[in-house]
Amino acid sequence: MTTDTPAVRLTLPPPPQPPAVGPGGFLSGGLGLTRRWLGGYIDRLREIGYPVQATKGADGGYRLVAGKAMPPLVLDDEEAVAIAVGLRAGAGHAVEGLDEASVRALAKLEQVLPGRLRHRVTTLQAATTPWTSGDGPSIAPETLTVMASTVAGHERLRFAYRAADGTGTRRLTEPYRLVSTGRRWYLVAYDIDRDDWRTFRVDRVSEPFATGARFVPRELPTGDAAEYLRRSMQRQQQSYDFEVTFAAPADFVAARVPHWLGTPEPLDDGSCRLRGSVGDAVQWVAFRLAMLECDFVVHEPEQLVTAVRQLGARLSRAAAGGDAGGA
Repeated sequence: MTTDTPAVRLTLPPPPQPPAVGPGGFLSGGLGLTRRWLGGYIDRLREIGYPVQATKGADGGYRLVAGKAMPPLVLDDEEAVAIAVGLRAGAGHAVEGLDEASVRALAKLEQVLPGRLRHRVTTLQAATTPWTSGDGPSIAPETLTVMASTVAGHERLRFAYRAADGTGTRRLTEPYRLVSTGRRWYLVAYDIDRDDWRTFRVDRVSEPFATGARFVPRELPTGDAAEYLRRSMQRQQQSYDFEVTFAAPADFVAARVPHWLGTPEPLDDGSCRLRGSVGDAVQWVAFRLAMLECDFVVHEPEQLVTAVRQLGARLSRAAAGGDAGGA
């Protein structure tokens, strides 16, 4: 089947676009097909994942309905560009909620984009200034997509890495998972030259290169990439145990705090307590607590108490200045 507008084919060619319901004679005549050929085409659509229902009788026909799984997709040029630009914008600013699945989707889409569309995506992205962004360092979307592809394909990844002190090294790794904390992206990988597991801040990675060499994934010591990252961060920096009480149900708070901060414990129907550990990000944790839309009390550590107090004073001064200006 051909169309006037080129399509970005993700898997298999699409079905024609018939009415939601149509008698077999109407469909075959409108499409210029014999009834026998139409029946075979309907069978083929079912084989590749499109749920097509058939009804018998004088008014019988075929109906294309929603299925339980995603069928093969075909996007026109504008749809493909819109999706790619949206995913790249989110990936480039480490927006919380854009998890590894979104990055994998972007990697798959960009792999099959024709050159003319890939150029449009890059041009539009470069010419666009986002209204908001994450509060962490920005990351080149191409870096994330290369990493996601090597994670999914169990392919060794080589890249340049800049340490916190500015030291530059070249790394050869077996990438395991990408982990987003909301502020930053991290790569959990097995470092071949150092013969050990490592975590890498993606914003410090440059020149990522998929070597093409396949590997059998190793077993991560903790079994979970997010947990391994949490433990690694605790080893690398001074950690403070914290305790916060919220005047809100546990499920309300759990839906609004990053999972790596911990799980709220219910105290009663209207309050809960959160305990965990925090490193050098006390200012950011204070900011996140203030965004929860409920009252809370920080019991410890003193560093977090001070950070919340300073944030409150800063917001109070800002509000006072706004009132004065409005008067």
